Amino acid sequence: MSFLRKLRYKKLSQNARVEDLIKETFRKTIHLCAALVPLFARYFFYPTVIALSIITCFYTVFEILRLKGYQIFMISSITGFAARERDKGKFVLGPVTLSIGVISTLLIFPFREASIGIMALALGDGLASLVGKFWGRQHLNISKDKTIAGSIACFTAVFISTIAISRSFIKSFFIAAIAAGTEALPLKDFDNILIPLVCAGAALILAV
Repeated sequence: MSFLRKLRYKKLSQNARVEDLIKETFRKTIHLCAALVPLFARYFFYPTVIALSIITCFYTVFEILRLKGYQIFMISSITGFAARERDKGKFVLGPVTLSIGVISTLLIFPFREASIGIMALALGDGLASLVGKFWGRQHLNISKDKTIAGSIACFTAVFISTIAISRSFIKSFFIAAIAAGTEALPLKDFDNILIPLVCAGAALILAV
């Protein structure tokens, strides 16, 4: 047990410990799962939107109950475990903004552009956080929580996912740059809303 406690708080880098790795990986696994949404929405658009909306409503209710001291089986423990230090004792907003970003992008934009935006959020933002936390060394001037390594990871992931959809090198490059720039802003959990909308909008303007 002593070994496990030491391992839990062992430093992996200047930014993270083993416990941080486990928590961040868990959070971003949920984030990365958003990449599956376009697959379901392609064949079951409205059921997908309705399901995401219902899940978001249930999550909101459970979070409110958790903050009032009620323990919901498994859900309260999972939310409490995955919460960042800045979210301790507060409503964990990330899953809500993630869902809002995905749903609003699906409803506002044509499917192709919406898919580009959602993939940018799921892969770009998700991998940026993981890479930045565990391999980032130099922080960006505009945000102490973001790193150059994370921005590079975001750009690369969005470029690859966008070019897979659009088959356009130049347009994918611009969308990836926009995604990396948006992700670098100090928006906290609200980048979950802005990234897919901005990237989908850019794809629409560029006629990807």
